[in-house]
Amino acid sequence: MSGLGAFGAMGLDEVVAAADLQTRVDTKYLLTPERYRWFQDRLADTGEWSCLDIGGRRRFAYESVYFDTPDLLTYRQHRQGRRRRFKVRTRLYADSGDCAFEVKVKGARQDTVKERLPYAAADAARITPEAAAHLARALREAYGMGVPPGLEPRLRTDYRRHTLVNPAAGVRITCDEDLRCVTASGTVAARPRCLVEVKAARPGGSADRLLWSMGARPVAVSKYCLAVAVLAPGMHGNPWARALNECFPGR
Repeated sequence: MSGLGAFGAMGLDEVVAAADLQTRVDTKYLLTPERYRWFQDRLADTGEWSCLDIGGRRRFAYESVYFDTPDLLTYRQHRQGRRRRFKVRTRLYADSGDCAFEVKVKGARQDTVKERLPYAAADAARITPEAAAHLARALREAYGMGVPPGLEPRLRTDYRRHTLVNPAAGVRITCDEDLRCVTASGTVAARPRCLVEVKAARPGGSADRLLWSMGARPVAVSKYCLAVAVLAPGMHGNPWARALNECFPGR
């Protein structure tokens, strides 16, 4: 058996129990589909990894709506590498209809801290009063700052994801494929690439070492920042130049 079928199944509750990792270090890699399949097969050979399986489904459609100010404050914070930076988004799990409002901030050691709030799918493109209070608390506790005015939905990213989990190590790997960036004025699809994220309490584990042995190296990439750089005229994306050239050549 090959592909995702080579992995044992793991339910969502088991994944959360084994590797929830709301505070974590994300190490990202961009691979061609062929190289990713080789990496995936090597993980399967170890017998240490399982695949998230919900009702027999192992690949899931995601839709993420990102909120930003009119002058794209959160994008500029990321482009400038600010320590005190954040993202605000909703994430819709399109296959199930489940939705969450998420605030991502940087912790004291520059690890990623994600604050999640269960959300109604009908509210995915707006910030409800409850979500506004959740955001205000998250920013106050993380940075002692208030919510910047003018946060509105700026764009959406659509993609398919599958998740591999090593329960013994407490490590999770996600692979995002078929990325599309969507605004009211149009849609841009990335060429076939696999965005692989190794999510762990600390970097440098066995999955990272396997990727390094393939010649893969960590890459600076954010789906939101890629989308802004591609869809918003005049918004430079220098920190993500390598990822932009890989995913959107000739943009």
